[in-house]
Amino acid sequence: MSFGKLIRDRRLELGIGLNDMAGRAKISPAFLSRMERGLEPPPRDEVIERFAAILGLILDDVFVEAKRFPPDMQNDVARVVSVYRKHRSRSDKSE
Repeated sequence: MSFGKLIRDRRLELGIGLNDMAGRAKISPAFLSRMERGLEPPPRDEVIERFAAILGLILDDVFVEAKRFPPDMQNDVARVVSVYRKHRSRSDKSE
């Protein structure tokens, strides 16, 4: 699922209108519409955090869908990648 589709599907599921969502997220309705349709990349981190809060989504899941590390993990990227690769390597060997 794309980032924009995740946001749109959850927004519609909760019955939040486009203009209302844009206002709450402090972005323009036009940008939100384009982003939901995949015509814009995911927004800056602060907006992603607002989306998660407004839509009741797990923050880390929303950042993953945006293909980005959460701000509190950005300094630990090397460690996170190392842990992931070790876990993946073990998984591959057990198959």
